[in-house]
Amino acid sequence: MADTAARNTTLMANAIRALAMDAVQQANSGHPGAPMGMAEIAVALWNRHLRHNPANPQWADRDRFVLSNGHGSMLIYALLHLTGYALPIEELKAFRQLHSKTPGHPEVGITPGVETTTGPLGQGITNAVGLALAEKMLAKEFNREGHDIVGHHTYAFLGDGCLMEGISHEACALAGAWKLNKLIAIYDDNGISIDGQVAPWFIDNTAQRFEAYGWNVIGPVDGHDVESVDTAISLAKMSTDMPTLIIAKTTIGKGSPNRAGTAKAHGEALGGEEIKLTREALGWAHEPFVIPQEVYADWDAKASGATLEAAWDERFDAYATAHPELAAEFQRRMAGVLPANFAQTAVDAVIAAHGKAETVASRKASQLALEAFTAAVPELLGGSADLTGSNLTNTKSTPAFRLEADGSSNGGRHINYGVREFGMAAIMNGVALHGGYIPYGGTFLTFSDYSRNAIRMAALMKQRVIHVFTHDSIGLGEDGPTHQSIEHVASLRLIPGLDVWRPADTTETVVAWTMAIGNAQRPSVLALSRQNLPYAPKTAVDDIAKGGYVLAEPKEVGVKGKARAVIIATGSEVQLALRAQELLALDGIGVRVVSMPSTNVFDRQDAAYKKAVLPAGLPRIAVEMGVTDGWWKYGCAAVVGIDTYGESAPAPVLFKHFGFTAENVVDTVKVALGVAKLKVKKSK
Repeated sequence: MADTAARNTTLMANAIRALAMDAVQQANSGHPGAPMGMAEIAVALWNRHLRHNPANPQWADRDRFVLSNGHGSMLIYALLHLTGYALPIEELKAFRQLHSKTPGHPEVGITPGVETTTGPLGQGITNAVGLALAEKMLAKEFNREGHDIVGHHTYAFLGDGCLMEGISHEACALAGAWKLNKLIAIYDDNGISIDGQVAPWFIDNTAQRFEAYGWNVIGPVDGHDVESVDTAISLAKMSTDMPTLIIAKTTIGKGSPNRAGTAKAHGEALGGEEIKLTREALGWAHEPFVIPQEVYADWDAKASGATLEAAWDERFDAYATAHPELAAEFQRRMAGVLPANFAQTAVDAVIAAHGKAETVASRKASQLALEAFTAAVPELLGGSADLTGSNLTNTKSTPAFRLEADGSSNGGRHINYGVREFGMAAIMNGVALHGGYIPYGGTFLTFSDYSRNAIRMAALMKQRVIHVFTHDSIGLGEDGPTHQSIEHVASLRLIPGLDVWRPADTTETVVAWTMAIGNAQRPSVLALSRQNLPYAPKTAVDDIAKGGYVLAEPKEVGVKGKARAVIIATGSEVQLALRAQELLALDGIGVRVVSMPSTNVFDRQDAAYKKAVLPAGLPRIAVEMGVTDGWWKYGCAAVVGIDTYGESAPAPVLFKHFGFTAENVVDTVKVALGVAKLKVKKSK
């Protein structure tokens, strides 16, 4: 029996190797080395421990699996195919081809069973931290005595590249601090990266590093011994207060006579002759993409998965009987459906903001909006990268997340991420991917550069993640150009699938939050001011949600007739546009003021609406404290912006220095209309 078991696991592992080298060879592109080297690790985890159901990849209490070293995507594609997911062999044959379900790196929403999009190294393990955090918090919120409906593990495979990326330090340190004992990471320690042996540039003592984080470290174990890996995973699952790192020593490209253990196995096809030799070395006498039925039978997880989910369904039914309201709430949250009263909460918040017409910084307006929304939407999970008092992301309904004496969550809903902007952003992606929470987190806008790739990944994955970026311009003042955002809003607007909001007052801020919370398919950015902003009087608020709207016509400042120009402004500069409108009126020049809190949303409106807001034939002048490039697409005659870095000085001094005054806007409009000449500054 032992020999049969050994033979079966060997065949199971070699099936992964064969599929990986065949798919990469057919595509003439890809990374066969990691799948071939981690095949036995995959057998141990996926065949003996992973709780999943191929027939229902969205089962709420399934274990989550993340391939952080996403370049080895053929590993997860082979596993999904072999275990019975809706990923037929034809899809593996179409590896890396247009519109296949097997893209070059795993993509959530494309391939059934893929939990997160990985490829940018380090972000997968960081997503896994977010997945494990969500599990821990949901368990605290919903489990009751005798009814554990949330209790799954998060597993991650990762390699040297993930550990070299700095984000892994940020995330894994937090995982230890949060005692995420149901997070188990398996490190493929093969010592090889694209440039060759990693020893000259990667000499970390990984075990001591993770022990210092507060992790349980197991190994090194032989990553090619299924039994050793199986035992290590069993030990890891016994941890009650620590995440676990299993260090598994492997040979990259295992099985390849001439490529194993070399960088040549990492990121290129083995070649026809080497594949032939590998088949002979492995004793794999099957044609490309042919898997024996007995191997499929050993891998098949459909029956066991159905049994696991059926058992959970029974437990959930008992839970629903004992706690019907909690059960309904859990189902709503996991489905990503907002509370029934969300729309009314938003309406009430807009009415309140419009009625009070307060002069506050938009970061404070954001906190006022959050007070209403966090009270009504319990899945809102806040946080800040060590700037809570500046970002104002905390509310009365969101006490700080802390741990109880037993290591469980205290039920808090505001996370102190520490100075870890990139880690925060990617952890929030993991939380959103898990389901049950809508994460939002804050830092200064200029530090969005640290978060940028994780923001991009949220957009690529279509995840509802909300970034609160305060101190959005030179208006923050004395901290100077290191902290003053210039190009950041414009660059974030360029990310496909991301909505960027820069509201001008309390009402626009409430609408921005309403749209961000309500959009289940897009991440959002709120760029908010440090300085107070006067309320912008408006007769209607419905069109704010369209991203851009007519805020003031000439008649509102006593000018008869149609507008001769349009001033477009965002955020704190709307007040300049309104003041310029008043000053122009004194000269009998009527202009329309358009507030455009979100160019992304405005650009998605139909042509008729956009034409109604920005009529043809009228000169357009944009005003925004940032780079000018993004505004020319609106056919602007001029842009009052800033294409240099800022300076260290009080905000009022900076506004005058850089031309952000109503008088300069007036002069710019007059030049555009041909009623004044451009003023040339004399050099000193």
